[in-house]
Amino acid sequence: MAVSVLTQTKQAETTNAVDRLLAATAEDMAQVNALILSRAESHVDMVPELARYLIESGGKRLRPMLTVAAAILFGRGKGNAINFAAAVEFMHNATLLHDDVVDESDMRRGKPAARMVWGNKASILVGDFLLGQAFMMMVETGDIDALGVLSAASAVMAEGEVFQLAKTGDLTTTEADYAEVIRAKTAVLFKAACEVGAMSGGADAAGRAALAQYGIELGNAFQLVDDALDYGGQTGTLGKNVGDDLREGKMTLPVILALAEGSEAERQIIASALGKVDASELEVSQVVAIFTRHNTLKRTLDKAHAHADAAIAALAPLPESEMKTILADVVRHSVGRAS
Repeated sequence: MAVSVLTQTKQAETTNAVDRLLAATAEDMAQVNALILSRAESHVDMVPELARYLIESGGKRLRPMLTVAAAILFGRGKGNAINFAAAVEFMHNATLLHDDVVDESDMRRGKPAARMVWGNKASILVGDFLLGQAFMMMVETGDIDALGVLSAASAVMAEGEVFQLAKTGDLTTTEADYAEVIRAKTAVLFKAACEVGAMSGGADAAGRAALAQYGIELGNAFQLVDDALDYGGQTGTLGKNVGDDLREGKMTLPVILALAEGSEAERQIIASALGKVDASELEVSQVVAIFTRHNTLKRTLDKAHAHADAAIAALAPLPESEMKTILADVVRHSVGRAS
């Protein structure tokens, strides 16, 4: 009974962190959401149809919320956070549209992926439209420094996706390769979202650097947790859609660690399932069993917790405030998802 109560308490605390972030950013996010919907409009009917399908599909909009939260943390300052937050969300959604085509994904956020409804060509082109709108919103602020941060992030994200594609199914992929992939494809956008929010809020150089470091560490932790969750989280409990990364040939940390330490027979089991789009539940379960024997899921989450600790530490020099506490608790929530 005691364990159950502790678990319930932990879940309540992490849920509360998200609720508090939602509440603290609600007024600004209402403006962000309105801007997002207005900038998804086009005289070409397919553009708003496809864009709204993805935008309204239930994502939490964590990245733009972090932009707004960072601006609030430093007192709102220049007032450009609304444009930056909407631009960050468009950049993120453009990446999702492109990723689903590259990965040949059928589902996104529990719904058929946009490419399954409108096709690959439309998904790519609407993704390009969203990127164009994102840069227009950045330019409208007149903040060249912030434009530099977000445009650099866009380039690095594309490089990260190409690098991940090049490493698909590559059994020689190293931990360093993996760290570079998740930094570029995920963490850099978290970093940029937090950094431009701080800049918009009027942060000095130290404050800007603190939020940038917070963002990149949170992004790394977030992706490590996602990669562990693809195989059922820390316990390796199999459930719906477990093993998609395996079927897509993605060289995530649980795979890399198991290949490095497994026996020849175990390596063969992993290699035979890796990139096999129709890998059965039995084949996935055999791979997860290998992960369990070598403790690779827990070790992946241990790395996530190390990045989470670094994210919280990045906030330490900043003055105490309710928003600072919320941002630290959001980190704890993000790594608690796979426990």
